[in-house]
Amino acid sequence: MKAYAMLKIGESGWIEKDRPACGPMDAICTPLAVAICTSDVHTLWEGAIGERHNMILGHECCAEIVEVGDMVKDFKVGDRVLVPAITPDWNSLEAQAGFSMHSGGMLAGWKFSNFKDGVFGEYFHVNDADGNLALLPKGIDPVDACMLSDMVPTGFHGVELADIQFGDTVLVIGIGPVGLMSVAGASLRGASRIICVGTRPACIEVAKKYGATDFVSYKNGTIEDQVLALTDGKGVDRVVIAGGEVDTFASAVKCMKPGAKIGNVNYLGKGESIGIPRIQWGVGMGHKAINGGLMPGGRLRMEKLGALVASGKLDVHPLVSHVFDGWENLEKALFMMRDKPADLIKPVVSIKK
Repeated sequence: MKAYAMLKIGESGWIEKDRPACGPMDAICTPLAVAICTSDVHTLWEGAIGERHNMILGHECCAEIVEVGDMVKDFKVGDRVLVPAITPDWNSLEAQAGFSMHSGGMLAGWKFSNFKDGVFGEYFHVNDADGNLALLPKGIDPVDACMLSDMVPTGFHGVELADIQFGDTVLVIGIGPVGLMSVAGASLRGASRIICVGTRPACIEVAKKYGATDFVSYKNGTIEDQVLALTDGKGVDRVVIAGGEVDTFASAVKCMKPGAKIGNVNYLGKGESIGIPRIQWGVGMGHKAINGGLMPGGRLRMEKLGALVASGKLDVHPLVSHVFDGWENLEKALFMMRDKPADLIKPVVSIKK
């Protein structure tokens, strides 16, 4: 089969690979549409997870099943399915402990384009099909469905990790597609005020649609100075970090009230350590909690998020800023995600069927 792969750090291209084999509990799928993620950029150009050779990239797609194992009960050839970016091993001890995304080790539920070939190929393999796939609800376009692989569950997980409650004042740092879904999730959770850090006009306009009330630009001074000015020096109840670098945490802590919580879902592609300001952290006793997590994967998550979109409670289409047709445009979309033109939010490649 033909596939687009990371050849080594900083280098990618089309390769030929054997079609993956299907285990008894697994499925083989072919993409209907694929989306490019900033994580692909971190992996390919920054070497964030180390060297990889001839590893097929990609972890966001909507697909059609072409083969199932003989132990698969709920899916059949021809089914159109949602595919989560995180596909845990559901019989693992980590899953039983409530941390399925780490099944088999730290972050090991993230298989696609990490230690297993991803979805940017004519065919790809899904482990534990009954546990990880979900039927594509009627009425959801495959292009939009790609947002349910990673952007929606990751953004919403930031909201969960921050434990946003009714009436909270919330700060969302970074309003790329994940941050935009954090804004949407915070609004659904009942936040009374949502302050966003971001500068790109396209993202700001979409953030307003999802419920953002205020905007902060790093170009106008420090995040903390601007947020404290907006809140009369009180700070915020909750913070979702969906962008930035290791130094972003220091600013976030300075924006927090005592008892506030951070939910981090930002993939830190570089840097050795995270600095926490001692005084603003209450010299270690300020009850300022920092939670960071990889999004949950699996079928139940996909079914619930799919139902949210199908019911009209969540519109993911504003995330899709660019749509390309055909595999031949995949590289163009990938490089666009790397270069991030001003009008970009999320590029998707539709595969004609």
